Amino acid sequence: MSVPPVIWILTIVLILGLLAFDYVFHVRKAHIPTIGEAALWTGIYQGIALLFGITVFVVGGPTMGTEFFAGWVTELALSVDNLFVFLIILGAFAVPRQDQQKVLLFGIAFAIIARGGMIAIGAVAIDRLSFAFYIFGAFLLYTAVKMIMDEVSGDADEDEEQKDGIFVRLVKKVLPASDEFDGDKLFTIENGKRVLTPMLLVMVAIGGTDLLFALDSIPAIFGLTQTTFIVFTATAFSLLGLRQMFFLIDGLLDRLVYLSYGLSIILAFIGVKLVLHALHENELPFINGGEHVSVPEVTTGLSLTVIIVTLTVTVLVSLLSPKGRAQAAVNKAHSEAVAYVEMTYESFEHRRDEMYERMLEHERIIDGLPAKFQDMVVAERNVVELLADAHKVHRQRVGFNELGERSDEQPEGLVVTRPDGLVAKDPNDNVITVAEQEKVHAKKQAKRLEREQARAAYRA
Repeated sequence: MSVPPVIWILTIVLILGLLAFDYVFHVRKAHIPTIGEAALWTGIYQGIALLFGITVFVVGGPTMGTEFFAGWVTELALSVDNLFVFLIILGAFAVPRQDQQKVLLFGIAFAIIARGGMIAIGAVAIDRLSFAFYIFGAFLLYTAVKMIMDEVSGDADEDEEQKDGIFVRLVKKVLPASDEFDGDKLFTIENGKRVLTPMLLVMVAIGGTDLLFALDSIPAIFGLTQTTFIVFTATAFSLLGLRQMFFLIDGLLDRLVYLSYGLSIILAFIGVKLVLHALHENELPFINGGEHVSVPEVTTGLSLTVIIVTLTVTVLVSLLSPKGRAQAAVNKAHSEAVAYVEMTYESFEHRRDEMYERMLEHERIIDGLPAKFQDMVVAERNVVELLADAHKVHRQRVGFNELGERSDEQPEGLVVTRPDGLVAKDPNDNVITVAEQEKVHAKKQAKRLEREQARAAYRA
């Protein structure tokens, strides 16, 4: 179905406007979004996508509307899966928590632009080369099988780290780069020379990795609709709001332990759908003499049903399975240990007792996990160290209580609360001691002074 140019223009203006709004009102000033803020804006952006889909359904008809929702749900699920890799990249570069929003927004903007170009190429290929459906279908089937094999072997994360590393190594070979962040600046002065900062390098890694993700997502959505407008808008609206969703489901991501299996089923299903469509439209002379093959075609309604059911089952099984519950116990023990160490005021005495008991409960679950789940404990951010610190704080607190004294002091060498009442944390939001934070701060101050002096000399 042909879409008038004015509709294209208005839609692109809407998408650019949402990106600009997100930057000006949320990202320009570095801060860490609260859960409430992330939930509110995730809901708003997904609500805008739903309203857009309903508008397409009403104006363009049930077929276009169903195609949009099938494509949007599929692309959204693939985007959520991508967040796992974004977590790895942000952690590898130790991007400060308050600056992660800017990196993610850049990644989203780059993805929309890059995927727009790939969609245009795909649309031309499908329009002029009928056998493109065979290629897309075969690629999705290959991807589905590879996802399952990587998940079984445990190589998925390692593969993605190698991919993002390729882009960074290529950039570093061509351009000089610093190992130190300079706030959220993309360039800085080091040893009298203008160099890239890790902030720019992590953006390159995010953008480059997203290009690789597009190789899966673009063929997948073309398997659901060949209307270029629907392909583009479903892809764009699945990416808008992804930044807010990252901060909302950060703690939930690790619990979706079977998401890759669900996505592989969806990609395999769409791959089969594309091959069936290719056979139905066949023009290749070595297949059925170049004539169309009479095969059943999968309807868009059936596709949407399969996608939603698969994702629902995948999420439920992930959350309720022994592996999912094990990951939940590790996550809970981590958050409760952090909360217990942070809570140092005497007025919270009874809440601390409750928190400590909950922490012990989840620690017992962790200790009783089968050997096959122990990797989760190792992978979780310093959970073992945090639990040990929480026990030290508890012993100190109990000792003070027995003496009838205040219990808001912390053990020697484990002072995590600064004089201003805030808790000392590293760039990845892990709790550290005040002494460690002061050392990091002093090092950064020295680097900042060195850069300012270098800039002054550079201008002179």
